[in-house]
Amino acid sequence: MTVAVPRLTVERRLLREHALVIACDEVGRGALAGPVAVGAAVIDVARARRRIPEGLRDSKLVAEHHRHAVAERAAGWVGASSVGWATADEIDRVGIIRALGLAALRAIADLRAQGIVPEEAIVILDGNHDYITPAGGGGLRVQPIVKADRDCASAAAASVLAKVARDDLMTRLHEEHPVYRWERNKGYASAEHRDAIRSHGLSAHHRASWAIADAPTLF
Repeated sequence: MTVAVPRLTVERRLLREHALVIACDEVGRGALAGPVAVGAAVIDVARARRRIPEGLRDSKLVAEHHRHAVAERAAGWVGASSVGWATADEIDRVGIIRALGLAALRAIADLRAQGIVPEEAIVILDGNHDYITPAGGGGLRVQPIVKADRDCASAAAASVLAKVARDDLMTRLHEEHPVYRWERNKGYASAEHRDAIRSHGLSAHHRASWAIADAPTLF
């Protein structure tokens, strides 16, 4: 099977009209436990001319044992990067879509703290729905792009950075709650995770508002 290789075609086109591209992609949307994370990666004209880091793909297409190395290369390639979070409690209180927006805005706020001016950028968002603007990002130019994490190198970088950060967090949380085996399932609905929930109940890191007992196995 041929694996899609991300390119910089979209970014180069957008950079003709905008000073920066900020690419955002989420990780953990469908998990039963843990926060949702949104990665953000900044590309300017100079970086859009550089070689794409070796092995950079949508995080789902990068083998787990390669992800840290790919993420390190991606972080060195982009102009700036960050990961924003929304907790399981926030997901329960405001819903997953608004929580995604909050996480994205927190990632963008972190970029601002690094000296990036988001208002000078076009924000490309993996998917077909703008969840940033309704969450309070009205001053930003947001452009959803279906399969951006597959096709756009900047979005692939955001995807890998968010995936590595969230997986590392879930591995640390596993040490507090080993019965759920989060070091293996990262909070997603594996059979062993659901069995542990039935046996031990929910932790503070579970999304209690979700129909967890009847959740389908995602992998």
